[in-house]
Amino acid sequence: MALIGIGLHGVAGSAAAFITWLYRAFLRPGKDLVRRYGAWAVVTGATDGIGRAMALELARQGLNLVLIGRNPAKLSRVREEVQKAAPSCKVTSVVFDLAGDTPDMCRGVARVAAAVEGLDVGILVNNAGATYPGAAYFHEVDTQVLETVVRVNVEATTRITRAVVPAMMRRRRGAVINVGSGSSAMLPAFPFYAVYAASKA
Repeated sequence: MALIGIGLHGVAGSAAAFITWLYRAFLRPGKDLVRRYGAWAVVTGATDGIGRAMALELARQGLNLVLIGRNPAKLSRVREEVQKAAPSCKVTSVVFDLAGDTPDMCRGVARVAAAVEGLDVGILVNNAGATYPGAAYFHEVDTQVLETVVRVNVEATTRITRAVVPAMMRRRRGAVINVGSGSSAMLPAFPFYAVYAASKA
């Protein structure tokens, strides 16, 4: 009976978490993001996938954007897409390879800090991420790959947040969204991608 009770408790907890997620993701009414957080959003890794989709949606919600990515041509393309989707949206781009070495990282973060200076940045989306090129045992992963994963997923995220959050604190409003991975939350383990899963946790 005790095991059945523990099992039912686990199932009920998982079901409640799933229902809460469904409500938050699809059912709760939208909020005025500009009024609640601020007029600008910063999005890293904005040139593809989730980052691009987030940028487009934030623009549709009325926010202006600071887009951060390593590829100037892709940043220009996303900028054009954003301005077609939301013509009144102001867009600033910062070319920054988050996988760069420490001097490159410092210069890139300084460019981000300069780009957001004086802006009412209310939302920061730390979306940029790096992973392995393929599954591998820990000792087989190239050192440079491991350093890139940690640099992009942990160091760059921390440094960019550090550059943006002080202004949010002064205004006493804002939100930081760190895009994680199911590998660090939903799965009990993620074999062959240990450093990636840890960095996304």
